[in-house]
Amino acid sequence: MKNILLLTLSFVLCFPMLAQTLNQTQIIGSHNSYKSAMAPEILTYLRSLSTNTANGLEYEHAPLEKQLDMGLRNLELDDFHDPQGGRYTQPKGIEMIKKGGNPNFTFDKENKLAIPGLKLFHVQDIDFQSHYLVFAEALQALKTWSNAHPDHHPIFILVNAKDAPVPNTVRPLPFTATALDSIDLEIRTHLGLEKLIIPDQVKGSFASLEQGVLNGNWPALDQARGKFLFVLDESEEKIRTYLTKKPGLANAVFFVNLKEGNPEAGFRIINDPVKNETYIQELVRKGYMIRTRSDSGTEEARTEDYSQFEKAKSSGAQVISTDYYLPSQLFKSTYKVSFEGNRYERANPVLNPSKK
Repeated sequence: MKNILLLTLSFVLCFPMLAQTLNQTQIIGSHNSYKSAMAPEILTYLRSLSTNTANGLEYEHAPLEKQLDMGLRNLELDDFHDPQGGRYTQPKGIEMIKKGGNPNFTFDKENKLAIPGLKLFHVQDIDFQSHYLVFAEALQALKTWSNAHPDHHPIFILVNAKDAPVPNTVRPLPFTATALDSIDLEIRTHLGLEKLIIPDQVKGSFASLEQGVLNGNWPALDQARGKFLFVLDESEEKIRTYLTKKPGLANAVFFVNLKEGNPEAGFRIINDPVKNETYIQELVRKGYMIRTRSDSGTEEARTEDYSQFEKAKSSGAQVISTDYYLPSQLFKSTYKVSFEGNRYERANPVLNPSKK
């Protein structure tokens, strides 16, 4: 009996999810989760142009599976449209690395960037090193991990559809409605609908997704185990383009970042919890899901400043993104983001105030 009690106590401490529904949780996850460390030769060059730019890119992440093993339940993936393949096979930064003192540098040995389909990295030609260069491979890795851990709590994944030009780099292809819908299709193909929490499920019998959200129709945590929820983290213009293929988010994979009052509203991206703490709290109480950030651009890690993280926690935003679930190995810092007991998941302090 004593052993059973100890096991029960251990489970409660590791998973204090006394919340009953998905929106009653609060989790910590990573920003640009696929990103490997940039080559020092490129950072040195960027510092000669702008110290702030170089500093802002000086972070890295563990492989996706390791992050999930640690308990993180939010990831962020950046897609580049490349339907013919080969658009990004020769990053200009490679020559910079070789001239900077690393002549034997190798990259993409399996020539994955030549494969047609969505690519996964941060900045074309500059910050191109990624744990998964192909979006489909990242999805397959997530499914493999999920199948090996079938009772895992739901995983939130933000997706950026990147097509902004960067001076002196290859110009990305635009994300048209068809291109945006191709992301949706790849997620369905490689994960399967049975692995997804989609807007139609939250909408239920209500007139719109937002009505479902305001009436508390998020799934119970037990129903959401083993599943993923995807959010299109994009401008309103790009979201409206996506909606031409998925009117009202019917049959859509993605939740979208639209402001409350829109029928498709349900999941908001509000990155600054210091300026928006009260606003986020109001939205959370109404039923919306919110993603915010505890740090950005490496600034908080360099100054050991936890003030934004404290506001992120108290805001009640369900998803808190960080680059520092582990301290930086690239510069001196002890900055590390986690909840009490080195956890990355807990009951929501706004919706479950006695369970902070």
